[in-house]
Amino acid sequence: MENIRVIKGDITKLAVDAIVNAANSELRGGGGVDGAIHRAGGPVIMEACRKIGGCPVGQAVITTAGDLPSRFVIHTVGPIWGSEGGNEDNLLKSAYHESMILAVKNGLKSIAFPNISTGVYGFPKERAAQLAVKTVRDFLFIHKLSVTFVCFDDENFLLYTALID
Repeated sequence: MENIRVIKGDITKLAVDAIVNAANSELRGGGGVDGAIHRAGGPVIMEACRKIGGCPVGQAVITTAGDLPSRFVIHTVGPIWGSEGGNEDNLLKSAYHESMILAVKNGLKSIAFPNISTGVYGFPKERAAQLAVKTVRDFLFIHKLSVTFVCFDDENFLLYTALID
């Protein structure tokens, strides 16, 4: 039995071991979920990001969660649609996979993902949902982890719900 759920809501309110931040490669904070996580978690997250320095597309790093109810923030950089020479699918899968690898390496039991790259980065939502769910299911076939997809908008919520049910 896979341990995947889909909810519509605010990822910054979840009390899970780690929430995933759809970060930029400089880890500077920004708009969308990235800005919301930095605002809700406070300056300690930005300070931790400054110490790390950056993160390549498709990779992930972990920091404290500051004032958030989660224990950690895993920052991953998804691809900007049309900017990776046709490698966007593999980079998006890698962003999800590397985030889960970090969770397992740090002994975490639960992780919550936003809809990576589907906002200002322009990744087609249906394609991103299919890639995300397949990547998570493949990972959970081998590793034990509770995964929540947190959708901010109705379109993503309906896409992910259809794929999980």
